[in-house]
Amino acid sequence: MSESDRLSSAVEANQGTLIDAWTAVRAGLRRDCGARTFDHWLKPIRLGKYRAEDRTVEMVLPSPFMARWVESHFAERLALAWRTHAPEVRSVEIIANDNIDGAAVYSAEVEASDVPPPVEVVLSETSTLDKRFTFDNFVTGDANALACNAARVLAEGGVAFNPLFIHGATGQGKTHLLHAIGHAFAAANPGSTVLYMSAEKFMVEFVSAMRARDTLGFKARLRSADLLMIDDVQFIAGKGSTQEEFLHTVNEIMASGRKLVIGADRSPQALEGVEGRILSRLAMGLVADIRPADYALRLEILRRKVALAGNCDIPEEVVLFLAQRIASNIRELEGALNRVLAYSLLNARPIDMEFVQEVLADVLQASQRRVTIDEIQRRVCQHFDIRQNDMVSARRARAIARPRQIAMYLAKRMTPRSLPEIGRKFGGRDHTTVIHAVRQIEKLRAADAEMDNDIRTLIRTLEG
Repeated sequence: MSESDRLSSAVEANQGTLIDAWTAVRAGLRRDCGARTFDHWLKPIRLGKYRAEDRTVEMVLPSPFMARWVESHFAERLALAWRTHAPEVRSVEIIANDNIDGAAVYSAEVEASDVPPPVEVVLSETSTLDKRFTFDNFVTGDANALACNAARVLAEGGVAFNPLFIHGATGQGKTHLLHAIGHAFAAANPGSTVLYMSAEKFMVEFVSAMRARDTLGFKARLRSADLLMIDDVQFIAGKGSTQEEFLHTVNEIMASGRKLVIGADRSPQALEGVEGRILSRLAMGLVADIRPADYALRLEILRRKVALAGNCDIPEEVVLFLAQRIASNIRELEGALNRVLAYSLLNARPIDMEFVQEVLADVLQASQRRVTIDEIQRRVCQHFDIRQNDMVSARRARAIARPRQIAMYLAKRMTPRSLPEIGRKFGGRDHTTVIHAVRQIEKLRAADAEMDNDIRTLIRTLEG
């Protein structure tokens, strides 16, 4: 057989392998996701080109909206399925092509130049970063400004603190920031090694290395990174040998002057089951928190997402409604918006308040936080260190009267109770007293930054 015949046979074999893998991936998705979800979103996907240089296969959809939806909801699942059925594929790229037939199952055409080569291609560590998560599409506000500014400064190389410890509740954007740091650092330092992994992956790879008797290789890979980022570090709690290796890695990275970024759902001091030696090192740099997004930030995020959605007609009152009602976390907020857009597209219905309340009935019910006046009084008393009896007493000392006015203000703002009802809960006071308290606190918030900060803190606590 001639050389050209052998190459032709290899190409055909690899083509068949890629197509067979895609057939298996589709069958698994239909089984796991259900026929309805599969038919609406995944069936229109066509198999695109395979890029050997970065071991990426393209998944092509007939519209930008569908591509964004699949990217948001199925990208990780698609990538995992491909790695399972075709180990040579390391990632997927979901793209839109308006010229393809949306009803087509998939294309069996794979160009010979795109067929995976028989030799293994070394994958850059930066490919572990999600291309969606950059500083350009991270919306900042009071709740995340400190963490975002610190992340930008570290990525640009103009910072002395090390490590950077970013913490916040789930769904508030800390993982987005870690990926954004990686992208910006890699762009500012061509040829650098950027490594991002979750604490769970750290544990799995460490255990695998011990079983394979290749711990030296594991150590060398992590400690040679110019920027190492480990997310969800709270999951190493109680894992003795993993913590020991984690500590040595942290020490080595910091001693060599390389950058270290840690993500967690709580501050270092609040991490239980983690050795004190580790906590002291994690806290020696800058600890930046991401607080739950306030109304203004939620509104800005929704407006940005609506703008990116392109050709969709969403009334402003709907955007305001979603920002007000879904306050749990940003991930759920974005999910609610995506759900509204998808149902509108699939059912060919315009988006209005009635439609939104119908589509999100379960979400809105779950996210509704019923704050009571008793709870407001209790939280205010804890914050200002006064007794709860002072809320209903006749005492007029400023140390008592001001917290009482704040509690009245919050009761008016955060509960559906009428002014007379609120007055009765504060020792039988008249509704005019409540009106005066509300106006007084509004004036003080505008003039006194410390007062405004106290009330913001109380609102976040009550909403959470």
